[in-house]
Amino acid sequence: MIDHSQTCRWCGQRTTESSYASEYDGAFCCEGCFLGYMSQQRSLRERDVSQLALVEALAAALDARERETGLHSKRVACHTQVLAHHFSQDDDWLQQVYWGALLHDIGKIAIPDAVLLKEGPLSEEEWSIMRSHPQRGHDIIAGLPFMARAADIVLCHEERYDGGGYPQGLAGDDIPWAARLFSVIDTLDAMTSDRPYRQGLPFDEVKAEILHMSGSQFDPRAVEAFVAEEAMLREMVEVKCAITPEPYQPAEIHSVDRDTVAYDHMRMHRGRGYHI
Repeated sequence: MIDHSQTCRWCGQRTTESSYASEYDGAFCCEGCFLGYMSQQRSLRERDVSQLALVEALAAALDARERETGLHSKRVACHTQVLAHHFSQDDDWLQQVYWGALLHDIGKIAIPDAVLLKEGPLSEEEWSIMRSHPQRGHDIIAGLPFMARAADIVLCHEERYDGGGYPQGLAGDDIPWAARLFSVIDTLDAMTSDRPYRQGLPFDEVKAEILHMSGSQFDPRAVEAFVAEEAMLREMVEVKCAITPEPYQPAEIHSVDRDTVAYDHMRMHRGRGYHI
């Protein structure tokens, strides 16, 4: 509380009551406007909490439908934040990145179970249906004003830096920056996670593959950020592996080489795989 005769920055009125000064620019506001501002901020915080709860509930519903038990959507959203923080501290942008990563596969809600949960190889027609999920997801959330930029991540999360992805075949800087960051993290999570047909790969093997795909599947700048944040990401992956609810049981495939990577692509790209 300072001074007793200042002009309120909000209503423009002179006030003789004690005024509130901003710690940033020294501008004043009267008590009425200050209390109104605080009430608005409280409402915004409550709105943010409600929005976050809604988004996380949608992601949990999708993981349950795909029979995911490892919190995949929330995990890749949190891990993508590590790379995003490497480049920006803008809260609004970081929130959009989190939401977009969290709901990256929301379009699979519109994919029939016969395709989404099919155990065997997909036919060409089924692949066409599966590849529609980024556009379907974008259509679902693009109408929400508070998720406009997140919708772009959902639309572009299957694109590749070299233009070989889908649905639009975008390349390089035409792919939203956040989607390029997410692509690295989605691959990290897919390859380090156990599958019914193979054990999750060690972090170092996945790192080698990500470095190998820099400039083709991945933006080199995103890969550089991955390397810079390796210590944090390695720790987060170790935590995930330590709490996997269903331990891997060895099946027919016991070692992983590039043929197995191709097998991953065929089996899991529809849900939790990665592109090669």
